Amino acid sequence: MPKTGRPRVVTPVATAGAAPRASRSGRLGPPSWLAAVFLLPALLFLGAYMVYPILFSIYRSLWDATGLDFVGLANYAEMFTDPSTFVALRNNVVWVVVAPTAVTVAGLIFAVLTERIRWSTAFKIVVFMPMAISFLASGVIFRLVYEQDPERGLANAVLTTVRDTVAPTASHPDARPRPEAPLTEAEGGGYELDRPVAAGADPVLLPLVGVQADSVGDAVPAAAPQATGDGVSGTVWVDFTRGGEGTPGTIDPTEAGLPGVRVQAVRDGEVAATATTADDGTFALEGLGEGEYTVRLAADNFTEPYNGVNWLGPTLITPAIIGAYLWVWAGFAMVLIAAGLAAIPREALEAARVDGATEWQVFRRVTVPLLSPVLLVVFVTLMIYVLKIFDLVFIIAPGSVQADANVLALEMWRVSFGGGNDQGLGSALAVFLLLLVVPAMIFQIRRFRQENQ
Repeated sequence: MPKTGRPRVVTPVATAGAAPRASRSGRLGPPSWLAAVFLLPALLFLGAYMVYPILFSIYRSLWDATGLDFVGLANYAEMFTDPSTFVALRNNVVWVVVAPTAVTVAGLIFAVLTERIRWSTAFKIVVFMPMAISFLASGVIFRLVYEQDPERGLANAVLTTVRDTVAPTASHPDARPRPEAPLTEAEGGGYELDRPVAAGADPVLLPLVGVQADSVGDAVPAAAPQATGDGVSGTVWVDFTRGGEGTPGTIDPTEAGLPGVRVQAVRDGEVAATATTADDGTFALEGLGEGEYTVRLAADNFTEPYNGVNWLGPTLITPAIIGAYLWVWAGFAMVLIAAGLAAIPREALEAARVDGATEWQVFRRVTVPLLSPVLLVVFVTLMIYVLKIFDLVFIIAPGSVQADANVLALEMWRVSFGGGNDQGLGSALAVFLLLLVVPAMIFQIRRFRQENQ
């Protein structure tokens, strides 16, 4: 028969790899106060450099410029009735709509194209390199790029080079006749002889002054014109002799001919013949019928040279600064999108190609939808930075057009420290800017949490 009595208690023996013992509160791991100790330095830093400035800005926005009189919401009311605030808000809307979209699209194009070139790493380094430059340095660089003078500004140098290649500029834009010369200003531009000339008549002399020495080039001494049987001949030359010698209206031995000048024979408002002067300034208008003609120097001989676009003017200043922003941030967008592109399953792309899809259809219907989470993260991140844009606007925009390029961050600085000395209104602008940034930040944080889950 089995023995009866008190049951034996078996004590569990700890084994290797056993689960950690729970604390009295039922939680596993170290106590919560230990985590708070490690978080304390970060919390103190966060409070000193973020929470306190935000709270103080809200508090300061309720006081006047001196900080002595409580004004309540008066600064906010003034902010929304100030025309400069509306200009800044309008420009911020343009920035938010255009800049993140342009940078994201450029980054997407670069990321896709770099997969198809041999030197993709070198290309990515070149595109990403502007991120290593400060916004201050980038602003200085683009302030020089957008200079009006083509001799200094790269943008206008490129435009003028292309323009001069397609449509050459005037040969002698500064040339003009003497006051006593037989040339008068023609209707519609240019100069014309003050008397009509018949075909086969004596040659005509068309003297000009005010010609730059470098525009004459390899011109040879002016030659006396030779008469033609059925046309009009003449000479266009620089009627000026160094030292003040020579006779006005007469071709002197040391005076140079003007090459490349377009001369026209006009009758009844119609151009009957056109000729271009030779190196010695002579020309011949041939094939003219009977009757009298007006000899005219065409207006395009004297038009001002094309000097490019006024990038730093009030009309183009905001698009010009957005172009600089694109140069800086395109590499950032390209790197993030390229990382997302590398994570796309190649089987999906190959399956689309096998089904007969073109490369454009693969890009539009497969690549872009699969990249949409990455594109959204890039777009929202750029939008947050755009709302706070300050450096490029402050550096690139000249003082004369800074009001036209104004944004909220720059307006906050101008009101507080740039001459306004009204830190109450400046704090109100800072709070308003914070309210604009917070929704985008919350959206970004929620997306990060969803992806981690």
